[in-house]
Amino acid sequence: MPARHLRTSSTPARLAVALLGTAAVFATALIVPWGGSTPEAAPDPTRERTAEPPTAPPGPARVNTYTCTPYSGIARPNPVANLLKDTYTWGTTPPTKVGDGTGNIDWRANPAQNPSWYMWLHSLRWLGQGINAAAKGDQAALQRVSAIARDWVTDNPYSWKSDVGAYESTMHRTNVLICLRQAVLSGLHVGKLPLTYAWLDKTLLDHARFLQENWSGDWNHGTDESLALFGIGCTLGRADLKQLAAGRLTSAIKTSIDTQGSTNEQSTAYAQFNYALWGRAIDVLQQCGVDPGTTIMARRRELAKWLALATNSLGNLPQLGDSEVVRTVPVTGTVLEYAGTLGKQGIRPTQRVGIFDAGYIFGRTGWGETRAFTQESTYSIRFGPAQKLHGHNDHTSVTYTSHGRDILVDGGHAGYKMDGWRSWAKSQFAHNELVVQSASGHPETKLVRSAIKPTSEFYELNDSPGAGIDRTRGVLMLKDPDLMVVLDRGTSEADENYSTLWHLPADQKVVVSGNDWVVARKPGDTVKTTLLQIPFQQATTPIEVVSGQQDPIQGWHYRTIDQRLAAPVVKFNRTGRSASILSVIAPTRSNAVVSYTTTQRGSQLLVNLKVDGVTTTISISENGTMQRIK
Repeated sequence: MPARHLRTSSTPARLAVALLGTAAVFATALIVPWGGSTPEAAPDPTRERTAEPPTAPPGPARVNTYTCTPYSGIARPNPVANLLKDTYTWGTTPPTKVGDGTGNIDWRANPAQNPSWYMWLHSLRWLGQGINAAAKGDQAALQRVSAIARDWVTDNPYSWKSDVGAYESTMHRTNVLICLRQAVLSGLHVGKLPLTYAWLDKTLLDHARFLQENWSGDWNHGTDESLALFGIGCTLGRADLKQLAAGRLTSAIKTSIDTQGSTNEQSTAYAQFNYALWGRAIDVLQQCGVDPGTTIMARRRELAKWLALATNSLGNLPQLGDSEVVRTVPVTGTVLEYAGTLGKQGIRPTQRVGIFDAGYIFGRTGWGETRAFTQESTYSIRFGPAQKLHGHNDHTSVTYTSHGRDILVDGGHAGYKMDGWRSWAKSQFAHNELVVQSASGHPETKLVRSAIKPTSEFYELNDSPGAGIDRTRGVLMLKDPDLMVVLDRGTSEADENYSTLWHLPADQKVVVSGNDWVVARKPGDTVKTTLLQIPFQQATTPIEVVSGQQDPIQGWHYRTIDQRLAAPVVKFNRTGRSASILSVIAPTRSNAVVSYTTTQRGSQLLVNLKVDGVTTTISISENGTMQRIK
């Protein structure tokens, strides 16, 4: 069994953070038709993605059988009638006529200057409904999708590496071309590709050559590329291509998903995407007579546990890294079934808190044992290796759900267009953390210590987000009453502007009372959130609330890349060479009374909290240790 740092509710913990190797991300000089920068990776995998079924038990080995991959929902808004008009639709961009009506497409079109729209145009996945119809004998559909695909081949001769849309979509387009080849055979009721379609096998070999020479490495891009390359080898009977692709998959799994189930993507949405992707890898290898081995299956089982622990009380994955609001897929027969069905089906997990070396803490008050699943409180905390791939500058940041709703949210995922919105969404300012105005680094963050008890958990994290700047965050999570206590401390060699940011959902209306009290509530809701700024080693300063600000950008929430909503951010500020900011976040019924007093006991500050009739006391030592003493 692999070594783990996953703690049950009764196990105290001290975590040693393992440094992960830096994954190489390709970088080339490209001609970008939309006038921006190259996208960092394929656009969001969660967009209209159909969840893949659990991997079936191994059946009899078959040779040269390749299952055509689904079109990830991209084909759905592109019916055959639109294809016959050379009309393409993606995202919120209106249907766009991209050809002359005969299948002659303008492959440089990009009316919204959106890199995702452009990349998916070149992927050819939008032809999916037409290819499915062609496979059933629809000759008009076959003629049109064949014309469009051949037009792409004609207008984008090998190598198409100078066009980022064509480059990025190679793996997706490869699968579409294989699907088209299968549709030709079944739609024409032939066992051998007609000579008039010889171009199809030639372009598949060109795609194989491209994939051989331009492998992206051990992350989702490289996995998709390896599967596409394997698909060509399987389809055309090329054992050398199959062997190369299978070898890459065997190597990549050890980096893509670690022994604890964390992926190297630094994104919860991409973690779920990788679960499906590696399930497909098992299926693809088996269907074409290659034994996938045991490592892929073992790592996916650990990833399933990771995803279950990450699932919040609303049934969603917290928005960490490039992640939209994504529901956890309830895969039957795995631990995800219970988490994804909000406790309605499957076996209830026993692990309440998980700490992962890759930089994640997921915790909850329970799994619905004594209260409804949705009424539990859940949280995430980020730390670990420096930012890469789909990660954001979110170290030390937290998310929080309680009382059946989001309490603290992440700024979200702004898409892949390289503009100010994406820069903000990835920056420290879009997360619930202590930010330092001049800091621009994306550092490694260490989990210094942790203590897990039946009704409380304490964590302390430390990093250096800029030259001469030190940042320490202590987080104390309580159950009954459910609340979060956070102590942020910072030091710097020069005067700095420090702010502890609390990002609230867009529907919250905020009322500030003095320097220590904020109440946020959706009008008419039965739940409110009280945020307290309590003096600790420093006087408090006036509380600031920002919402919908554009210069500089602040106070927004992206639930999806197409849905940007103004959302309040509460700011507790300090200026100088040090900062000490003590925050309490208390979600309660809307008519509940919340109050506090403080007393000094030696070197310890005692915070006496009364929350909805329940009294609790927190002690805070000079060194930042926080614990529940009542």
